[in-house]
Amino acid sequence: MYISESNKILVAKNDSEEILFNLKMANRHGLIAGATGTGKTTTVKVLAEGFSKAGVPVFLSDIKGDVSGLIVPGQESDTLKTRLEAIGIKLEDFPLQGFPVRFWDVYGEKGTPIRTTISEIGPDLLARILQLNDTQTAILKVVFKIADDNQLLLININDLKSMLNYVSEHKDTYQQDYGNMTSQSIGTILRNIVALENSGGDLFINEPALSINDLFALNSNNEAAINLLSSVKLVQSPILYSTFMVWLLSDLYETLPEVGDLDKPKMVFFFDEAHLLFDDIQPNILKKIEQVIKLIRSKGIGIYFITQNPSDIPDDILGQLGNKIQHALHAYTPNDQKALKAAANSFRSNPAFDTLTTLQELKTGEALISLLDEQGAPTIAQRALILPCQSSFSPAPDSMIAERIAKSSMTPKYATIINSQSAEEVLELYKKKDEMDAQAQALQVEQEKARQKQAILEEKQAQKQAAARQRALNNVINSVGRQVTTKVVRGILGNILK
Repeated sequence: MYISESNKILVAKNDSEEILFNLKMANRHGLIAGATGTGKTTTVKVLAEGFSKAGVPVFLSDIKGDVSGLIVPGQESDTLKTRLEAIGIKLEDFPLQGFPVRFWDVYGEKGTPIRTTISEIGPDLLARILQLNDTQTAILKVVFKIADDNQLLLININDLKSMLNYVSEHKDTYQQDYGNMTSQSIGTILRNIVALENSGGDLFINEPALSINDLFALNSNNEAAINLLSSVKLVQSPILYSTFMVWLLSDLYETLPEVGDLDKPKMVFFFDEAHLLFDDIQPNILKKIEQVIKLIRSKGIGIYFITQNPSDIPDDILGQLGNKIQHALHAYTPNDQKALKAAANSFRSNPAFDTLTTLQELKTGEALISLLDEQGAPTIAQRALILPCQSSFSPAPDSMIAERIAKSSMTPKYATIINSQSAEEVLELYKKKDEMDAQAQALQVEQEKARQKQAILEEKQAQKQAAARQRALNNVINSVGRQVTTKVVRGILGNILK
């Protein structure tokens, strides 16, 4: 891969000129588009190799599992020789080599585990993962607020489930300050969380969380790391895949300092199957993405979307993509024809050819290319052949990937899930305290009942004793009364007999 003294990467050639990618403009974002089988993957690998040679770290999602060959030096072949001859490069001037690739995998199967926490994802992105409606999203935000107000850390899925259950059980306490929260809505959120958990979300949402700084590394040759995310399995959950990518972009934006325009970017980010990001996207999430893409260039980050058709990208975002490499497009339907015209009109026309016609005639490995010049203006469209890769066209053997993962300095740091004290553990203590308080209260109630029962018994006993004393007194009174009465009667009778 050629890196010129003017800080440019050679990416393609035609009969008249070399097509050079100006690294100073690489943070202005870009688009790599084209129909299936037209050469997008090779273009992405060529760019990744060039950035790595220039000392610019790369983050790249491997959707089909065919990019891992970046770690393997390419092999001489008739195909390689033919391509090099077509673009006027001698084989001896094109060194074949492997590149410093770090393998990552949300599921920890084809790479070092890569994780984040519930708090770092936030309620908006999490609501999108869980496919919540507006009411459920509002409740989720309230639950986050309650956790924050009570200094309860939301790290993993169990923390969130515990928090939701706790709020549901104490909703009467919280509703006065935070608003109404129905048990039905909380139940729906919990069911969706369980579905996410079963799809592997518990592996992604956990600790230790990825430190963004670990994506930046240089080897002894000053080549930057190519961080390869194994996405063959992840892309089967499109919402989780796109949310992961949005989270990573947001984390980069929020973590990195402002640097303005540099001679070369701090990192470039390739987002394959970009349409997955925007399918059925909620307006608030789209607004967040637009904001990040517009502002993240000042952090030295370049974002490159890879998709079949430029129409997959919303216009407001498409307008931010200054560097364009467009492979062949087909127009089989009216919608295809409309998209083809839109793609052609996005280029500065070249008087040497008709852009619309050329887009349909491009061969595999050919592309229409428009890159930003020194002043940041897009160049006119150039038809050119993309360079071949210096690394292998074929995927790397599984054994080689496993060896690379085992030797990675990242594996000891991230391989094992840790369980810090967070909301789940604290709420469990709360629950035990509530149970103890309830038991103490129940004991107090029982003691009060026993006291009252004893008081009643004592009262009854006192009443019985009083009644007995009264009866004895009555008997005495009656006995005395009878004696007095007899004596009086006798006296009266005696007087009469006299």
